[in-house]
Parts: sequence; structure tokens; C-alpha cells
Amino acid sequence: MNIKFCGAARHVTGSCHLLTLANGHKVLLDCGLFQGSYNEDLVANNEFLFDPSEINCVILSHAHMDHSGRLPLLVKRGFKGNIHSTHATRSLCAIMLLDGAFIQEKDAEYYNRKHQGRQGDPEFKMQEPLYTTTDVDQTMNMFMGYPYDQWQQVCPGLRVMYTDAGHILGSASVTLEIDENGKKTIFGFTGDIGRPNRPILRDPEQMPACDYLICESTYGDRKHESLPNEMGRFLEIIRHTCIDKKGKLIIPAFSIGRTQEIVYMLDQASNAHQLPPIKVYVDSPLAVNATTIFGAHPECFDNELSKYILKDDNPFGFNDLIYIRDVEQSKALNTSKEPCIIISASGMMNAGRVKHHLANNIEDNKNTILIVGYCTPDTPGGILRAGVKTIKLYGQVKTVRAQIEIMDSFSAHGDRDEMKDFIQNQKPGLKKLFLVHGEYPTQQSWRNYLTQDGFKNIEIPEKGSVVEL
Repeated sequence: MNIKFCGAARHVTGSCHLLTLANGHKVLLDCGLFQGSYNEDLVANNEFLFDPSEINCVILSHAHMDHSGRLPLLVKRGFKGNIHSTHATRSLCAIMLLDGAFIQEKDAEYYNRKHQGRQGDPEFKMQEPLYTTTDVDQTMNMFMGYPYDQWQQVCPGLRVMYTDAGHILGSASVTLEIDENGKKTIFGFTGDIGRPNRPILRDPEQMPACDYLICESTYGDRKHESLPNEMGRFLEIIRHTCIDKKGKLIIPAFSIGRTQEIVYMLDQASNAHQLPPIKVYVDSPLAVNATTIFGAHPECFDNELSKYILKDDNPFGFNDLIYIRDVEQSKALNTSKEPCIIISASGMMNAGRVKHHLANNIEDNKNTILIVGYCTPDTPGGILRAGVKTIKLYGQVKTVRAQIEIMDSFSAHGDRDEMKDFIQNQKPGLKKLFLVHGEYPTQQSWRNYLTQDGFKNIEIPEKGSVVEL
């Protein structure tokens, strides 16, 4: 049995790990998009480090695109097996993968139209989407959904159990029971580890003890802001931007999870009469659809939200909240001068409608850009986090005059202590711990931190490396 690390190796995105069993079965853990530098990721996303037609099944941890976003390409390239996930993950993938295909189709169409004068040039290559909406339809037919905390037989000699990871709706840690000639091995994959005491979702649950474990490490070098200060600081940023300066507060947020959490907090503030009388726009068709799916999966809610719904049957809606689907309404926000809050995807600001809002508002000192999660260093979000004075957007250099605020307490990823607590029960019998899904310097810091706590045999694999187990 061996494991090949095909993505998110010394990098945050592109989660993809190939487990080859002694009986020859090939099991793929996640199949995500690489997200960051456009040209580099275009190459990385087009290349698999294996033959898709040889994969027997996919075990999917959750629906975020850096974990699920290449599944339709896998199918397009010859994968014929089943994709196993939780029920809520399957529901979210149905809209997320379609949205991704639609964006790719439109991007390719725009690129080819823009360069149509070069189509006679032998060196010019027409751009094609990684996959189409037709590929997504075929992919969704291959999904099989399961509940948490139940063992499921997925192929000969292999059972899987999903444990609630508390990261986004339906997110799970994966435990595999592998039977090879009567010898049982427990192999674990944390997926993305959520955070305790966050709104909406239940707290992460520890996985069963494993022989081998793949663990994420996104925030392995830091601690998040404590929860008690979160609402107060959030409201202060809103008041300072929208009331004192009469500007716009732009919040780049992933459509799944982060947007719903922010809207839920605003709903609570509205009910408590703490939210100023300003309009709040959720400008993301995907987020609108995802919010509907949240309401269809109460099995993922924590006790706090379940009780809250008894008082407010719509925790994702209040009087001043407006969901926007139409592109013309989205464009109108760029020319509007009204003080408001705009929540829009993508969270890293490298695509989607928020990039337009950023380009149109970054040079106005009345405005604030509130960054509420991890951004890879080479995305606009990562560049702004670094404190730059200028930024290039749509080919134009923009002066950063808007205030840049960062609130990592909103992150859906556990910090170093929360992740350590999550895997603490693994320490006694763990034979090897693999760190993935993090920038290499962060992973080195995380490894040192875990070593000091008594963890042993910790590896930080490179992309393409193979380890015999």
C-alpha cells in the first residue's frame, strides 16, 4: 500500500491524494482545483499525476472547490467509479461544480472573442474550459451520499466513515479501514479542520485513532483572534466605515460557509438592534443558492442555531438584507454612492464579482475592505494582506486608499492550537503524520510545534512524492 501526494503538497489548494491498496485498488482522496496564479494553475489543473481511468473511487472530504473542483475533469478524462461524500457535500457540489463550469465556459468565450484577431496565427491556441456543464451533469450521477458516523463499504477490502469536521456544511474527516489479507490498517484524512464554538455548524469531532494520518496545516503557525471580541470589532468596522465615513464595507467571502456565517451574525445584530440602518447586499448567485441548501440540511446545525430558529425562522434574512443574482444589479453597486455592506465572492478576490467591486472601490479612502479568511500570497487578497500600496487589477495599477482590515477569527480553519487539540487523540499509536494543505514555511512551524508537543514521524511531502506504508 502506498500514498501519492498529487496536490495541496507544500501548497494550500489542489487537495488530491492517491492511495493504492495492496489489491491494486486506487482510491483518490479529494480532487480539487489549484487556486492562485492564473497561468501556473492553468497548467497544474490540466495535469493529473495519474491516469483518471485507473481510479476505482473517490472519497471526498467536502465541497470547497480546492477539494472538489476537478471532479468533472476527472470524469471527462475517463474516471468511471463512484464519488463518496456526505449528503450535504453532494448537495453543495451540485451547485458549486455547475457554477465553476459556467464561469470557465464564459471565461473561455471572453478570451477567444478578445483574441479573435489572432485565430489565424499558428502559435495562437483557443482557450477551452477545463470542463463544461455537461461534464458536471455526468459527475453528479456518480455521487453516493452518506450520513456521519456510520461505516460504509465502498470497495473490496475498504470501509469508510465520515466524522463531522465542523468546517463547512457537510464537511468531514475521513477514516478508512483497510483490510489486506486479514491485516487491518486505519488510515485517516482530516480534510479541513473546522473550529469549535463557531456559529451555525456543530463543533469538529475527533476522528478514531489512526495508524497513518494526513492532516491539514493552513494556520499551523498562528492563533486566531478570540471569539468574545469578534462581534464588537465587526460592528465597530461597520459603524466606522458606513456611518462615520459614509463609505462601503466590502467583504470578500467564499459563497459556501463564510457568507452564511457573516449573514447569520448580521441577522443576530439586527434582531438585537445593534446593526446600523444600512443596506447589506449579498452579491453572489452561488451564495444565494447555497443559503437555500443550508436550510435543507438542519442535521449539520449546532444547538445554538437550532434554538435561534425557534425565535427567528429565517436566520439568513432580515429587512435590510438584499440577495443579488442579476449582473446588472451587481454592476449598479459599483456606481452607487450609498453607504452599504457588500458581501461577494470570491474570498481570495482572484475571480468573481468581488474583483470588480475591489477595482471600483479600492482607491476611495471612505471604503473598507474586510478580509475574513486565508488568501494564497499571489492572489489579490494575499497581496492586500501583505500591506501593499498599489495593486494591479484588470490590467490597471490601482492605489490602495481604502482601509484594509483583517479578521481571521472568521476563518473556517482551525488555528494551530485548535488543530493540535483535534488530533491529540492520535498521538499514542500514530505511525506517521503527513502535513498537507499549507504553505511550506507554515508547515515547518506547525511540525516544530507538534514535535514539541510529543508527536513523532512527521513528514511534509512534496507534490508527486510517493510513500510506502
